Amino acid sequence: MPELPEVETITRQLRPHLEGRVVEGVEILDPRWCAPDDAAGTEEALTGRRLLRLDRRGKHVAWRTDGGTLLLHLRMTGTLLVGADADVPYQRVVLALDDGTVVRFCDPRRFGTGRWFDDDAAATAYLDDRLGPEPLGDAFDGAALHEAVRRRRSPIKALLLDQLVVAGVGNIYADEALFFARIHPQRPGDRLTRAQCTALAEGVRVSLQHGIASGGATIDDFRHVDGVEGWFQNDFQVHRRAGLPCPACGAPVIKRVVAGRGTYSCDRCQPRPRARRTTAPGLRPRRAP
Repeated sequence: MPELPEVETITRQLRPHLEGRVVEGVEILDPRWCAPDDAAGTEEALTGRRLLRLDRRGKHVAWRTDGGTLLLHLRMTGTLLVGADADVPYQRVVLALDDGTVVRFCDPRRFGTGRWFDDDAAATAYLDDRLGPEPLGDAFDGAALHEAVRRRRSPIKALLLDQLVVAGVGNIYADEALFFARIHPQRPGDRLTRAQCTALAEGVRVSLQHGIASGGATIDDFRHVDGVEGWFQNDFQVHRRAGLPCPACGAPVIKRVVAGRGTYSCDRCQPRPRARRTTAPGLRPRRAP
């Protein structure tokens, strides 16, 4: 699934093509893209709108127009292509702009979504209700992360994937951030110290910034607006490197499943957490008679 760096990359690449342009035509080829809203109504709402700016919030691209906002989510396999051939496969939406530019939303698995809001404030409120702080913004730091996880027993990997804890982080960048901070992905959130949360917040920022600088990561379907792949996958430290030597210590990278996701870590650099005690110290469980 495209994560924050991939969505940020797409947003930056789209801006010169879209900002200031007028949408002359919209064709929604798959009504599920905007469900439960009506496809014809969404086409009508977008047509004739001038695109003022594109913003990113978490994994969403917000198309701010002179009469409302379109929130677009790529989900697992969505791509936005500019100038692609008319017969490019898996097209779900086609937008024609007043300068002749054509933007095609393609999505093999058809999970991507677009939702129109007549009011910008309503679109912003919709996102704020579902997303935590932006990891590259001032509101996210070690103190904020510690406050978000200190009462939760879930593995920290699962908590990083919770979009209410921090917006935009997914499987790839959670693994890379945890390796940076030398924290095991199975460590419960309530067992992280303030210092560990500070290191992890920095790891999140560093991994995301590296991903953006590399144009995102292409493992399966992610593409730039011109169809080119990202290249951050060539710089992974642990993600998808099971059995290969850890770049820090040489021990083999381990793959396990955490929170239902394939998870990669070095058990030497990221020590496994000790099991919680089930009885009070100094007491032995009673034996059955």
